[in-house]
Amino acid sequence: MPLFLKNMFRLGLVCLLSMSAAYTSIAADARAGKSRPASPSGKAAERGRAVIAPDRTLKLAVPSDIVSLDPHVQLSEETLAYSHLVFDPLFRRAADARLEPRLAERWEQVDPTTIRFYLRKNVKFHSGNTMTAGDVVWTLHRLKSSEEYRGLFRPFVRALAVDEHTVDIVTDKPYAMALGVAAYIFVMDSGFYSGMDENGRTRDVIDKTGLGFAGVNASGTGPFRVESRRQGMEMTLKAFADYWGPRGNVGSIRVAVVNNGATRVASLLSGASDMIMSVPTGDYARLKGNKRLQLVVMNSSRLIIVQMNGKRRKELADPRVREAIVRATDNAAMVRKIMHGHAVPATQQIPPHMTGHNPELKPRYNLDKARRLLQEAGYPDGLELTMISPNNRYVNDEKIALTFVGMLAKAGIKVSLRTMPRIRYWDEFGTQSADLQLMGWQDDTEDAGNFSEYLLMCPDREAGYGKYNSGNYCNRSLDELVLACQSEFDPDKRAAMLREIEKIAYDDAAFVPLHFEPHTWAADARLKNLRQVLNAMNFSYLGDLIME
Repeated sequence: MPLFLKNMFRLGLVCLLSMSAAYTSIAADARAGKSRPASPSGKAAERGRAVIAPDRTLKLAVPSDIVSLDPHVQLSEETLAYSHLVFDPLFRRAADARLEPRLAERWEQVDPTTIRFYLRKNVKFHSGNTMTAGDVVWTLHRLKSSEEYRGLFRPFVRALAVDEHTVDIVTDKPYAMALGVAAYIFVMDSGFYSGMDENGRTRDVIDKTGLGFAGVNASGTGPFRVESRRQGMEMTLKAFADYWGPRGNVGSIRVAVVNNGATRVASLLSGASDMIMSVPTGDYARLKGNKRLQLVVMNSSRLIIVQMNGKRRKELADPRVREAIVRATDNAAMVRKIMHGHAVPATQQIPPHMTGHNPELKPRYNLDKARRLLQEAGYPDGLELTMISPNNRYVNDEKIALTFVGMLAKAGIKVSLRTMPRIRYWDEFGTQSADLQLMGWQDDTEDAGNFSEYLLMCPDREAGYGKYNSGNYCNRSLDELVLACQSEFDPDKRAAMLREIEKIAYDDAAFVPLHFEPHTWAADARLKNLRQVLNAMNFSYLGDLIME
């Protein structure tokens, strides 16, 4: 490598290492060519490989179902959590945000745009096929063709199999988020998904209806295999006997979809469930006081917002109208009354604990100012708008939507609201069937740039940017800054760029910020290492769970 490239590479690594303590030790090991052993939790770690107990069935109640068994159909927390059970990533994040090896034993940066991954040997897929570097290459190629993931993987040019157990992943430029994004690579069984299905369609087609071969069949390397599924109702997972690594002792997981929060709590209290996700905030005290149960609450980066569609309604293309809606929204009162204080009011996309948060952006609830802005924009008599919201996706989402509608009414904005289950909601969200749409987004790459790439950039179907920008907000200057931020390794410069992005969106009233909601779980005390298998990304590593 020429000297100037070596110097540039060294400088890039030094800057990258200073971005976050979570990356420091693992990146240092990578440069030295060292591996870091995977570290499953509790007794599984002590014994290496726990003995699977066939009679240990975990009864898990969740608020909503995955849309498909295909991990590339939708970029959502549910899909990613499912992928950690049935598939396996190259590496994953520990509870403290460190990177833990999974299918990749170690990795190293071989030049400014290439990361080399050294894969585990003798890893089996559920089909019986052996995993190789070719499966990683095939998986990345498929991710780049996915409508949901292509924006995330746009800087990834290709994957190259160096040999059967070594793969190079190449980006088109030095990319600060490369490792974080690579955590989304859950390796798929290329042999299993090749060829034609019984209907004459290719098995690898990414079918948004969920009815393609990959939507109803799964072969991963994960600790559990799919035994049965009734969409929208339940799924049964069985422990994979040939799993490559250390694991817990759970023999099977029965996942029940229970939309209503109160019903989920009742199922836990009655013993019908061993564990529930997304606990209603009003039930925290009751569950904490029950000695046979355990409640876990974690702060998260999941942002709850309302998007305003300026393409659908010209009134919402006016920043004065958008700001009026923001100023009519008392999100601090929402947190107090609806979330019982268990959330953080938002003024921007980036939560206070993340790099790039702009402390200069203050709350701006002001009902009088909202009315004046509407009058200045030419709507002294107010507006009539439509809105949709899920009623089983986010904590108290229906109550939040109803309260938001009531707040806008005080400013003279009448909103016709429809709420619906998540499984219906995303279809209507995709078609932008209403003027206002409530949604949430969590940055699972642990890099704040991910918010803007999906929520703020001008929608570009081919590039994949702005995929969840249902408000059709578009500011080319902001887009240029987001793209420039991808290649900025200097932590101070990058933080300044992220703060500037938030300032632009704030001044434009690009969206209505509501709050950052917590992640919550409650479970029977027989789950001995529950806290160790949970994390702030809301992925439950249940393959490591020890159940008494």
